[in-house]
Amino acid sequence: MAQEFDVVVIGSGPGGQIAAIRAAQLGFNTACIDEWKNEKGGPAPGGTCTNVGCIPSKALLQSSEHFEHAGHGFADHGIGVSGLTIDVTKMLARKAAVVKQNNDGILYLYRKNKITFFHGRGSFVKAEGGKYEIAVAGGKPDTLSAKHVIVATGSNARALPGAPFDESTILSNDGALRIGAVPKTLGVIGSGVIGLEMGSVWRRLGADVTVLEALQTLLGAVDEQVAKEALKAFTKQGLKIKLGVKINEVKASAAGASLAYSDAAGKAQTLDVEKLIVSIGRLPNTIGLNAEAVGLTLDERGFITVDSDCKTSLPNVWAVGDVVRGPMLAHKAEEEGSAVAERIAGQHPHVDFNTVPWVIYTSPEIAWVGQTEQQLKAAARGYKVGTFPFMANGRARAMGDTTGLVKVIADDKTDEVLGVHIVGPMASELIAEAAMAMEFKASSEDIGRICHAHPTLSEAIKEAALAVEKRALNF
Repeated sequence: MAQEFDVVVIGSGPGGQIAAIRAAQLGFNTACIDEWKNEKGGPAPGGTCTNVGCIPSKALLQSSEHFEHAGHGFADHGIGVSGLTIDVTKMLARKAAVVKQNNDGILYLYRKNKITFFHGRGSFVKAEGGKYEIAVAGGKPDTLSAKHVIVATGSNARALPGAPFDESTILSNDGALRIGAVPKTLGVIGSGVIGLEMGSVWRRLGADVTVLEALQTLLGAVDEQVAKEALKAFTKQGLKIKLGVKINEVKASAAGASLAYSDAAGKAQTLDVEKLIVSIGRLPNTIGLNAEAVGLTLDERGFITVDSDCKTSLPNVWAVGDVVRGPMLAHKAEEEGSAVAERIAGQHPHVDFNTVPWVIYTSPEIAWVGQTEQQLKAAARGYKVGTFPFMANGRARAMGDTTGLVKVIADDKTDEVLGVHIVGPMASELIAEAAMAMEFKASSEDIGRICHAHPTLSEAIKEAALAVEKRALNF
């Protein structure tokens, strides 16, 4: 007989996890199903983000940044380092420990909020009597029943046609996080977030890294001025970035991968590397959900069709995160998960995609919220711009990290902030101020009149806001 719940959440990534916790907080008898396993076969909730995405990549980025500073930056501070080495095995063990801490933290939160957790794959069985029956396949098969179902099954890495992932030579984000020794040569197809972050990790540790990008520009979604600044910095660091590339063939062998491609001029080129990371996007994870059993509508790409409130084609079935439209970002999934739980409770929350921040954790970091200058030009909207370089910021100078700038874009009539774009130190932290300002419909003058502590990197945001009216005080 099926176990009865008010809400069943399928998937325990950022969206599913937050949906389950918020539903429980609101008084619903809640269950969450997740199939991720740790090395011992036990539950590892947290989805791609915790297990093979956001969390482990940041752990490796931190380790590799320490190595880079010790080898190239400490001397400027009068600190001498000799015999510098990298123990990749220990570095990976630290990454694994960080992941486990997050896994265990989620399980603790489920216990704290009295959420029943099921370790296995969840799939629809049938809809009957206003409820949905969900099967759990795994170590302990089970059957659940609930009036409300929230699907949060996430996404999977997209493979290059003709070059499937073997996670040994041709790597997805998963394999890129588990390279056991620093490769002499590393290829990266795609210059998106994952490609640039993982390329940066292994470049810092000594790999010769070549990034191949199909677009004619780096980071097409990023403001052009910021993207150009980032390209200069990455090139100076030693990343070889080739734009306008067409991949013709990839051959994998025990020795590595051999790529045949055409460059931006159409000239045939080859590249031989020990390891190849393919980072060309992600696909919704709906295989095995058995959506057809209940008539759940998917679009032609496999995404679950939802409206602006994350309602699917079925009554009381909701979907959030990477498995639906919108940016594939962990924090976007979290906001949707929380909002859906509140809608089930009869509340009226909102999620504004226009104020969802984006971050790339390279060095320099890149972060932005709102519209880019090229988007505003395409929309024929009047705007004005203020910029401020970190080179003129006292805290950045003291840190020895003055690469990049802050850019504030405001409406040319109302002065409302339309977008903030940052490339430079701690951009991932600084962007929160900009997102909050935009949520409250702040003007550039509002930001410029707020007292910022000195010396801080955040003063660069104040100065860029002042620069919108050509009255920056320190540049």
